[in-house]
Amino acid sequence: MAITSPQDNNKLVKYVTDITREYVRENLFSPYMGTDINYIIRLRHELRSGGQDMNIPIVTKLTGAGVGADTLVGNEEAIDDYGMRLRVGWARNAVTTKKSDEQKSSVDLFGEAKPLLSDWGKELQRDEIIAGLMALPSETLPTSDGVRVNGILYEDATATQRNTWNAANSDRVLYGNGTSNYNATHATALGNIDTTNDKFVKATLKLFKRIARNASPKIKPFKVSDGREYYVAFAGTNTFRDISDSLETVNKDARAREGNGMDDNPLFQAGDLLYDGVIIREVPEISAFTTNVWTSLLTAGNSSSRVEPVFLCGQQALAFGWGQMPRNTERTETDYGFIKGAGIEMAYGIEKVFKKHPKSGSNLVQWGVATGFFSAAVDA
Repeated sequence: MAITSPQDNNKLVKYVTDITREYVRENLFSPYMGTDINYIIRLRHELRSGGQDMNIPIVTKLTGAGVGADTLVGNEEAIDDYGMRLRVGWARNAVTTKKSDEQKSSVDLFGEAKPLLSDWGKELQRDEIIAGLMALPSETLPTSDGVRVNGILYEDATATQRNTWNAANSDRVLYGNGTSNYNATHATALGNIDTTNDKFVKATLKLFKRIARNASPKIKPFKVSDGREYYVAFAGTNTFRDISDSLETVNKDARAREGNGMDDNPLFQAGDLLYDGVIIREVPEISAFTTNVWTSLLTAGNSSSRVEPVFLCGQQALAFGWGQMPRNTERTETDYGFIKGAGIEMAYGIEKVFKKHPKSGSNLVQWGVATGFFSAAVDA
């Protein structure tokens, strides 16, 4: 029996015209970004009308004993003030298509350009916020218009620079589960972190919070709309896993499981953790930075074990200064309309807020963030 089959060119071909873009998370730092002094990442807009650098004044509280009935003249207290400079840099990207390629394609590639560029901008800012949290404060400003993260990037810092930062911030840095792990040599302190006792767990979180509260100057907690105060700890996937496991019993015993209680119980729903006045937010890219950027941490712990940072933040941990908000751009040279191009451009600077040490007068102290380093093995 002869069966007729259509020739290949005559077979019906249907294409899915919607393009599935790679999953891109919204910026997980966004809820903690704002213009008010209370925010963890403080947005500044002074340069939107022009300029390259902005000055951020830092003033600490008065600490003197004052006088009683004695003469006050000549016994006045000096204000400890400091001006931190932030420089903005440019970020630009674009895509182009030819009319001939659009004619061939079954999907609207150019129609995806702006959403893809928007995703690119969100990812870039998220990653540079992470880099800024890990960077070492420096009064030397970037010299390139394409550099947006101010300070000394951790991966570029020398051993001497890391030791200087470590000493200046000894009251706001934690290695593992105890202050006894601290050593003036940064690499030695990292080497004291072992894989058994120095994970990011609830007891360590409580110590981490006390360090922030007892630091001088104190790291002020972030205030939410109902007046409550919280610190926010930004943790990578591996350290978040460990603190989540440590808090499982707490959440099981102390939080509702019946009815709508399941909606807010982290035993059943993914999301932020809350313990002892600290919000723990998972930012998976912190673990990715350890793997791909801060590679010295991969073998920094005891017995060459992996270490990851956690950033416990209060008010004004970072300054995010805008020079130009993101703006859509278009290609002007179109080859008589045959080429279409869409772009995005923005100018901003990111810097960990810092001031000179009140005693040494030279070393730089990070203002609103305590940095912790913890054992963080990847899942087997």
